[in-house]
Amino acid sequence: MSTARKNAWMFAGVILLALVPLVLHHGSGDEEIFGGADGQAGEIALALNPDYEPIAEPFWEPPSGEIESLLFALQAALGAGLIGFYFGRRSAESRRDEASGGASGAGSGPGTHARPRT
Repeated sequence: MSTARKNAWMFAGVILLALVPLVLHHGSGDEEIFGGADGQAGEIALALNPDYEPIAEPFWEPPSGEIESLLFALQAALGAGLIGFYFGRRSAESRRDEASGGASGAGSGPGTHARPRT
């Protein structure tokens, strides 16, 4: 299978993963479609213990739900970028080590660098 064909199948899979939850959601219409767990946990805590008082309050409340979603998406993108950078760097080090004849012995492998003895 060619690389272009694999990429097309992967792209189609990603689109399906994004659209299927939107199509299959069976809400009653009264609830938020994708509400967060924080609000639900607070409601359950109040139902179980009416004297419940939160121990912490947010120091800043985003002005709208859209900005809150934007900040969450930026946080997720930053985390995914850092993880991708780490694995890409590790993979490149591994390839570089293999291309240079491969390091052998204890302590060799991705992320470890042999230092010359002085």
